[in-house]
Parts: sequence; C-alpha cells; structure tokens
Amino acid sequence: MNLYATSLLLAVATTVWPVGPPRPEILRGWEPPPGPYAAGHRGLDLAAPPGTAVRAPAPATVTFAGPVAGHGVLTLTLTGTGLPPLRTTYGPVEPLVRVGTVVRTGDIVARVAPDGDHCEVSCLHWGLLRGETYLNPLGLLGGGPSRLLPVWGRAPE
Repeated sequence: MNLYATSLLLAVATTVWPVGPPRPEILRGWEPPPGPYAAGHRGLDLAAPPGTAVRAPAPATVTFAGPVAGHGVLTLTLTGTGLPPLRTTYGPVEPLVRVGTVVRTGDIVARVAPDGDHCEVSCLHWGLLRGETYLNPLGLLGGGPSRLLPVWGRAPE
C-alpha cells in the first residue's frame, strides 16, 4: 500500500491537527531530502506559542518522551497503520505522557516548549515516519498529492 492510500485510510479514521483549533499556520512545509543524509525539512513547522497544548492526531502509543540534543521530543506510534507502523514526532515539547501510555485522538500529550533554535517564531515541528522513511504529515489529514488546475480556468466537472 502506498503512502497516500495509507494516509487516506488513516484520515478517514478522523485525525486532528496537533495544535489548534483553529488550523495552525504552517511556517515551513515538508521538503523531502534527495537522500537519507542530505539537507531537507523532514516535517512541518506549525506556529504555536510556548505552552500550547499538543494533541495526539490519532489513536497511538507513546514510544519516546524525553530529551534529544537538549530539546524535548515526543514520539507516538499510530495504532493500526501497518508494518512498520507510522510514527509521529514532535519537538520542542514538554511531554506530559510517559512511554507506554495509550492515547486517543485529540488527547493532550505535550506542551510546546520555549525554544529559540528551530524557528524564527515559536513553533512545533511535526514529523511523520514509516520505518526510517520520512513522510509528509499532511497525509495524516487527507492532504495527499497535489492536483494542479488548468491555467485556462476551472477543472472539468
């Protein structure tokens, strides 16, 4: 099953943005690198002031909650998403849950931590992986591949 088929199945299961409502501003989008060690942006940066509640986008189990390179990070392994399962990552955060905790869609799992290193303004970095492959987190919300409209007008009905 490809990424978009998987993401659409998960989107049907009712997923939510990790911060908001309202829908957060995307400060920096997903820019997949050409190789595993190349430059790129392996997630989305969502505008969120320090202290903002971070919610589980779908049913999951907490599989990591702690510091990485001096910043708080949280990883959720999403329930029923195949093998290897999808994992979402969040940082910088102050985790509010422990490893092994089972969470439901919308449960508060962390708070955005103050951090001046990642974005020009306070943000939450939201990542998505299957195994070691980074994916676009918008796929969880039904944001599959883009469709361009013809330059001369509307798409045919």
